[in-house]
Amino acid sequence: MTDPGTARQARGAGPIRRPAPEADPSPKVTLCTCAGGSADQGVAVVSAELFLDCFTHAGGKQARSGELKRNLLAVLIGHATNLGLSRMAEACGISYDTLAWTAEWYVREETLTAANAALVNYHHRLPLTQAFGTGTLSSSDGQRFPTRGRSVIARAANRWFADRGLSTYTHASDQFSTYGTKVIVVTHREAQYVLDDIMGNATDLPITEHATDTHGVTLVNFALFDLVGLQLSPRMRDLGKITMGRFGSRAATERSWPLAARLLTRRFDLDLIAEQFDDLLRLAGSIKFGQATASLIVGKLSASTRQNTMAAALKEYGMIRRTVYATRYLSDEAYRRRIARQLNKGESLHALRRDLRYAHGGAFRSPHLTGQSETVNFFGAISVEIDTELAELDATGYRPLRSFERVVTPPP
Repeated sequence: MTDPGTARQARGAGPIRRPAPEADPSPKVTLCTCAGGSADQGVAVVSAELFLDCFTHAGGKQARSGELKRNLLAVLIGHATNLGLSRMAEACGISYDTLAWTAEWYVREETLTAANAALVNYHHRLPLTQAFGTGTLSSSDGQRFPTRGRSVIARAANRWFADRGLSTYTHASDQFSTYGTKVIVVTHREAQYVLDDIMGNATDLPITEHATDTHGVTLVNFALFDLVGLQLSPRMRDLGKITMGRFGSRAATERSWPLAARLLTRRFDLDLIAEQFDDLLRLAGSIKFGQATASLIVGKLSASTRQNTMAAALKEYGMIRRTVYATRYLSDEAYRRRIARQLNKGESLHALRRDLRYAHGGAFRSPHLTGQSETVNFFGAISVEIDTELAELDATGYRPLRSFERVVTPPP
């Protein structure tokens, strides 16, 4: 069932401007949220005031009713689980008009992003969080979801969907927090989106190293990560088949590194890099200071069939960085395990999101990119009360099964 406001936006008529609802006569309910992770994944104990204050009125209204925070929590749960506002109203006892008015005026992509940043920062400061990681390492990976109805970004891909679908590209830290999510076309290569949310990171996470799988690796990415002061640490498939280079002649390399020389098959063109190095620094500065998006630059430089001199120099520099990384990755088992653990953290968060988004088969139902971007950001703006959850466990560490009494009504 499509909400009336969503259907009106799909027709291009703009959102319905509902008047503020009357005081809700429905009984007050306590909403306990649980998304973004489980207690053993280091999700912080977060009071509602920490992130709900980030949801500001679109018209600048300062007064906030006493029931607003309750209504915001209901809206977040309704969208994060894919229930929608209509079914959420039936489940929690809050009227649909109240939820729709709250979502329209308070829940936007910028408020969701601010709320998620507040949660990540609070989580990063907790002493327990340091047991999972320092916050300097992160990873990114794509996750595919089906869509329902027409969508400007959905594409047909028989490998993953019965009909059409889209991808969400998510950045997660080694502390199990998600600091960036983007909706992308499922047929686009993920490598061009790796740097976007790292450069746009608005949290306190001091990211210095980033891991990806094979889909996030290009020579352009290796070069740009180094030029902006970061380390790209991918888990690459068929690593033994990549081309690695050397600085000197083959004979000199064999004398210096007799065991590794046979792997270093290509000589680097250092003159080309030196000639274009000033332009490479300007390109990196444009990305680092927000003058251009990394996805645009990486996509253009990686896909172009006719390479200009700067693109060729960037790829040559990227080959140097890939060779240095490959030698470390092949020789250091502990380093390989560290990268694999970080990528597994991202996969566990993917599995959690798919389980949480259980309603309607997990399909995205908004036809517009704005609505889809808001949907993926709902996952970060939900917390779990660890103290409450731990109090429910028995002495063995498990939650006791609830007993249900069957009430039999005698016939009249």
